[in-house]
Amino acid sequence: MAGHSHAKNIMHRKAAQGAKKARAFGKLIREISVSAKQGVPDPAMNPRLRAAVKAALVANMTRDTIDRAIKRAVTAGQGEDYVEVRYEGYGPHGVAIIVEGLTDNRNRTAGDLRSAFAKHGGQLGESNTVAFQFSRHGAIRYPASAATADAMLEAAIEAGADDVASSEDGHEIECAVEDLGPVRDALEARFGLAESARLEWWPNVTVELDEERAAGVIKLLDALEDNDDVQHVYANVDVSDPA
Repeated sequence: MAGHSHAKNIMHRKAAQGAKKARAFGKLIREISVSAKQGVPDPAMNPRLRAAVKAALVANMTRDTIDRAIKRAVTAGQGEDYVEVRYEGYGPHGVAIIVEGLTDNRNRTAGDLRSAFAKHGGQLGESNTVAFQFSRHGAIRYPASAATADAMLEAAIEAGADDVASSEDGHEIECAVEDLGPVRDALEARFGLAESARLEWWPNVTVELDEERAAGVIKLLDALEDNDDVQHVYANVDVSDPA
């Protein structure tokens, strides 16, 4: 019986991993679709589409799948019409949360997110409920191997970035919203395509929680990220290291 149980557990984990990958691919295809429809369906001429394609390639999506998604998006009568949405609310312990998504059914998405918030001790709010606790920034990320910390800092500042944080995990370049395009283009001309380049919500003030108290918040964030309509989730929680 023990061996049978172990095999079932392995099968369950593989199925869960497969479902997670499928969800991730679905989210990437939505971003490709919206990017292609909003601009020129050529990554070389469409910065948002270029970033979406790069993210898909990083996730090991095949070029054929990407090309089909772009073609379907710009072919009349094919593909879904997704709209960009933003939801805001509070999680356990007053943690502020912003959810960005792409959906073809606002009512479904709002209902699903409201249920997720309520199930995990939070509450979905109205527009601008928590946005004042965050600032909008441009964020560009490169792997550590792309350049030395000094080289990345020099190039980023010269391109108009505000700051660079470099570590063994990579380089994170911060810039103003209106500077994202020029800074990204300048860095890509020197270091190649970035791992990601997008606008993000960064908290102005964080809620510090220990691991035990943060567990409920993490469950809520995981539930939100598992929703097919959700693209990005931002929270002002800071989990402190155990003493």
